[in-house]
Amino acid sequence: MKKIYLAMEDSVAVVKEHDGHWKLDVSLDGKTAYCIAADPGRPERIYCGTFGQGLWRSTDSGASWEPVGEGITHKEVMAVATSTAERVGDYAVVWAGTEPSALFRSEDGGDTWQERPGLLDLPSRPTWKFPPRPYTHHVRWIQPDPVVPERIFVAIELGGIMRSLDKGLTWEDRKPDAQPDGHTLAMHPKAPGRLYEAAGGEAPLFRPRFNVGFPPMRTTVIMRKGGYAETRDAGATWKTLADGLDGHHYLFGLAVDPGDPDTIVASAAVGPFEAHHVPKLDTILIRRTGGQPWQVVSKGLPESKGTFIATLATNEAEPGVFYAATNKGIFRSPDAGLNWEQIPVEWPERYRKHHARGMVVVG
Repeated sequence: MKKIYLAMEDSVAVVKEHDGHWKLDVSLDGKTAYCIAADPGRPERIYCGTFGQGLWRSTDSGASWEPVGEGITHKEVMAVATSTAERVGDYAVVWAGTEPSALFRSEDGGDTWQERPGLLDLPSRPTWKFPPRPYTHHVRWIQPDPVVPERIFVAIELGGIMRSLDKGLTWEDRKPDAQPDGHTLAMHPKAPGRLYEAAGGEAPLFRPRFNVGFPPMRTTVIMRKGGYAETRDAGATWKTLADGLDGHHYLFGLAVDPGDPDTIVASAAVGPFEAHHVPKLDTILIRRTGGQPWQVVSKGLPESKGTFIATLATNEAEPGVFYAATNKGIFRSPDAGLNWEQIPVEWPERYRKHHARGMVVVG
């Protein structure tokens, strides 16, 4: 049975497929879900980070939940990841990142946690700042290497991409050519050392815009450069690849074809307001394959206006298949991101106003 788990603004959506029929159950109701991950060896074990209510764990595919064990010292859990290359006994190693920025590791399925404080010793730390809450910053994404278990990458929003070569004990500071505002990272077991980064872009242009209500005028932000970067030597050097973005330099979601490390799908907008804020929403999906420029893909997807920027995922068991989730529903592409179809599941009315912040697909 295929299952899709979505971290929504007030719950986790558990979407199940059986014999071609889909059903959605609302789980972890009332929690502000921000991120979600599954143990690759025991996919019934799900971890969900919430804002203000800590990290939660399910051992029965989302039917019930409990808080994880002690050791995570902040309640705002913004990133969670499980390792495909490192297991201790029955469990994949689990990583959790918080606001303010801190990183934690569990080797026993979330019963106990150890902080990796070396992340906070980096020289760039005084410059880290999350623009909507400029008094703080957070771990936005954690990417364990799927081939080299000692290697792990962390995206600080807003701070850069940091690398550890010893399971998080010590860290290298951000490299100059990586995008500084990393949102999503990905790696591929068939492309060792290659790391993909969807980022918030650079060279912001601030423009006033009229607003219905108070205040009568707000500032909109348009990103003019960057948005995507990758490294092929495990983070030693980076290259920005923005050809074809055509003004959509604010990237958020990212996924790579399980069968082809050269085919990438990402979600994009011209800036953060169009990505995340009603009523300015105006977002697209873009695709890059074979080293060619980015291209917009839209067949089968909802209208770009009024659509929150998408969260993307793939399933290791489905090469050539991508999933995208927005406030308009869940969409699946069977042909590597070219064409899309909406998954036929009853979509709760409240979700039509929500940002899908995280997604994992298993089965």
